[in-house]
Amino acid sequence: MKTAPILRWNPLREMEEMENRMATLFGSSPLRITSQDREENLVTTDWVPSVDITEDEKEYLIKADLPEMKKEDVHVTFEDGVLTITGERKVEKEEKNRKYHRIEREHGRFVRSFSLPENADATKIAAEFKEGVLVLRLPKNEKAHPRVLEVKIT
Repeated sequence: MKTAPILRWNPLREMEEMENRMATLFGSSPLRITSQDREENLVTTDWVPSVDITEDEKEYLIKADLPEMKKEDVHVTFEDGVLTITGERKVEKEEKNRKYHRIEREHGRFVRSFSLPENADATKIAAEFKEGVLVLRLPKNEKAHPRVLEVKIT
C-alpha cells in the first residue's frame, strides 16, 4: 500500500497563494515569491521606479531611482500638461558557468507620468542623470509668486 508524502505545512502559504490569485484576477502580476512543497517559484513584477516629488518657493523637484541604467535608456517628455518618464532596464546576460539562486531585481520597460501644476514652467525643465538617479527641476512661473496689493478702504 502506497502512502501519500508528508508535506511540511506552511501557514502563510495559503495567504500568499490567495494574494497571488487576487493580483492575477485584477490584472496585475503576483507580488510575492511563493513557496510550495520546498520549492520557490520566482514571480517577477512589472517594474515601477520609485519617485520623490518635492517643491519649494522656486521650483518642483522630481527624483527617480533608476539603478544601473544609462541616461541613453531614459526619455523624458512633456505633452498637454503631463510629464512622462520612460525607459527600459535590460536583463543581465546569463553566464554559462554561473548558477543563479534568486533573481529579484526588477527589469523591463517602465512608464511614469505626472500631471504638472499650472504654475510649473515646462519650457524650462532641466534634467540631470547621476549615479542612477534622474533629477528633474521644474521652475515655477512668475505667476506662482503671490503679490500683495494694498487696497484702500474709503
